Amino acid sequence: MLRIGKVTYANLFPIFYMLEKKCDCSRYEFIEGVPSTLNRMLRNEEIDISPSSSIEYLRYQNKYTIIEGHSISSKGPIGSILLFSRRPIERLDGLTVLTSAQSESSVALLDIIFKKFYKINCYLRPTDKPFELVVNEAEAYLLIGDDALKAQKTVMDIYIYDLGELWYKNTELPFVFALWIVRKGCCTEKTELFEKFTGDLNKAKMLALKGLNKIAQELRPLLLSRHLLPVTDDELVSYWRGISYDFEDEHRRGLELFRMYSEELGLLA
Repeated sequence: MLRIGKVTYANLFPIFYMLEKKCDCSRYEFIEGVPSTLNRMLRNEEIDISPSSSIEYLRYQNKYTIIEGHSISSKGPIGSILLFSRRPIERLDGLTVLTSAQSESSVALLDIIFKKFYKINCYLRPTDKPFELVVNEAEAYLLIGDDALKAQKTVMDIYIYDLGELWYKNTELPFVFALWIVRKGCCTEKTELFEKFTGDLNKAKMLALKGLNKIAQELRPLLLSRHLLPVTDDELVSYWRGISYDFEDEHRRGLELFRMYSEELGLLA
């Protein structure tokens, strides 16, 4: 059995939808979790494969292998990694910024944006509390995934910054938020299964990118059940088209620059 981490955010819904609908998953066990939880589980060998934070890979490259050709990246706005701020970002110097405890790459990226691009220092404080309960506790709050999609439809009179857009504006490179990574032992212990999954993942991505309109019709009821505000099929498809699911040379250059900045700022320790 191959244990596969499953992020339940809308950004990966098309891939997992096609994996489960169009591939033989009888030898796969999907284990749900937020990115930070799946990072820890992969590191502790509790799962074999996961779409996990790029900084998890950079911190523990000796433990992992990348599944080539796959990532969750953006070449500009990502749509769901958002900083909500009461004041312009350049005026946050010295203040506390709350960050989602579900994220790791995004928090590191925010630190880089503050220090390298805006030359400011902020105190980043992780929290598990819902946005609506702590929105008044800090000048700014970093949200990711479905929480960010929901918040941007409900907040008013607030600055919203898309971290993917800020990175691309300053580097002209994609930002790799997550990679499909495998613990190295899995490649030798479960070689046949790993090779099968790689083929299934390739197939799932190809089918997903061709069938986004149909997939959007399937996802909308699920979003409603999670108490997210109504979103149209067109909005979902537009959101997915803003995500790069590939991992090519320009993605590698973006990832390498992220590694360099992270190392410089001591974020890989």
